[in-house]
Amino acid sequence: MLLNACKKAFRAGGVFRMSVRGYEIPEYLQSIPCDDNPSFYRMVEYFYHHAVTVCEPALEDYLKRHTHLSDRKRKQRVAGILRVMGSCNSTLQFEFPLQRKNGEYEVVRAYRSQHSVHRLPCKGGIRYAPGVDIEEVKALAALMTYKNACSNIPFGGAKGGVAIDPKQYSVAELQRITRRYTLELAKKNYIGAGIDVPAPDVNTSGREMSWIVDTYIKTLGFNDLNAAACVTGKPINGGGVHGRVEATGRGVFIAIDIFIHDPQWMKLINLEPGFKNKTCVIEGFGNVGSYAGVYLQERGVKILGVVEYDCTLKNPDGINAKDLLDYKAKNKGSVKGFPGAREVGKDDVMYEQVDILVVAAVEKTITPAVAAKLNCKIIAEGANGPTLPSADVVLQQRGILVLPDLLANAGGVTVSYFEFLKNLNHVSFGKLNIKFWRDTNVALLDSVERSLKEAKIDAKIGPTPFFADMMSEASELNIVTAGLEFSMGNACRNVMRSAQTHSLGLDLRTAAYITAIEKIFVTYDEHGLAL
Repeated sequence: MLLNACKKAFRAGGVFRMSVRGYEIPEYLQSIPCDDNPSFYRMVEYFYHHAVTVCEPALEDYLKRHTHLSDRKRKQRVAGILRVMGSCNSTLQFEFPLQRKNGEYEVVRAYRSQHSVHRLPCKGGIRYAPGVDIEEVKALAALMTYKNACSNIPFGGAKGGVAIDPKQYSVAELQRITRRYTLELAKKNYIGAGIDVPAPDVNTSGREMSWIVDTYIKTLGFNDLNAAACVTGKPINGGGVHGRVEATGRGVFIAIDIFIHDPQWMKLINLEPGFKNKTCVIEGFGNVGSYAGVYLQERGVKILGVVEYDCTLKNPDGINAKDLLDYKAKNKGSVKGFPGAREVGKDDVMYEQVDILVVAAVEKTITPAVAAKLNCKIIAEGANGPTLPSADVVLQQRGILVLPDLLANAGGVTVSYFEFLKNLNHVSFGKLNIKFWRDTNVALLDSVERSLKEAKIDAKIGPTPFFADMMSEASELNIVTAGLEFSMGNACRNVMRSAQTHSLGLDLRTAAYITAIEKIFVTYDEHGLAL
């Protein structure tokens, strides 16, 4: 009875949008939008199947291009492709022993999940956290599949993790764990430039990626010319790309920037377009949240509060995100004692009346109870899966615009793709053409000046300071940043278009999933299915 009543309420709220052809969300998922603590993997499955309820008619219409298919065969093909898209291709779990510094032994549990191989290689990060389990890596791998497709990145989705608290291990122990993890992946054919390309995630960085690529090159990849492309997020000297560290946070900022300057979307939430006089709270001041805050601050947004694992800060006059990032780097990752900020409770900051809330910590942060008390206009999901399905409808009903994870935090995988291309090309971006670019523009300015003199106009033509910088510093960072802005801009516009086409209102999450589903569907249809 309770479930049926809940379903009716959600239908009334617009979350259940059953198509005219009557696609039904699988029975085992129908309770998810009423569950206050669902499995992370079931959450992602639900969002996927919910999006299918909206776009299934369009997919059947798309297959009318195959005139040789009968209506029954067409329906069967749609159902088959959707079933494959929604399933997890393979998941690896393994355990290995570790001798600690004190001589004791323990068994380390690790995972790698490849959700979709519709495009290869698969792509997804590796996280070190005590709570990592098989459900979490499957959910994150599924999110990577849809995130890559939504952002038009030609990768399948994957994710990995090691169930440890890295703070409890020495650097030498972490290195041994990482190298053994890499060896296990290599032995089972779960890593390689054409197979599966990991990247940093929670509690991992370029350091761990360096250990991975070094282990891979010295074992399975010793005769592979493209072995360095087996992982991304590497340090610059190890084949990394400039701009990767801040890429996810920059991507969150770009998504906010695009939507907040769109009068049509701002009208829906009664917010004045632009960053002028805007305020923000950041939940999770790690790599993603800190860089998103820095870029927002540079555009004039006032950071009123920061929610962090060890301390929550609040300052009505604003918190300098750049200074806080530097302070945190010098104080072992802690924000305690930051000058000028008052330490307060989490609720005092999370529910502050602001324009923008950046959620950049962990999954399942926003529950229905939290959603009901938030006082913001825009939520940007820098974390993966921070909003429960039951909370999503509350936010929609309250007129809060949510920029979903698979759109807003796609900056990291986008720049990882650029690093992957750099490794395959074996040359840095801009290295071959920077002098040609500069000489071309100097010649252009000289040509204009000569033409004016021939027309009896005595004028000295020179570059503006900005143009001079562009001419002389067409660095890899400039090129990567421009590519990220272009890619994120296209992704945001595609999601906007999808929301308008399917009359989804503020439901950008469903629009983003539909964008991904339609792209993956076309790939499967064109490549064929082995059923």
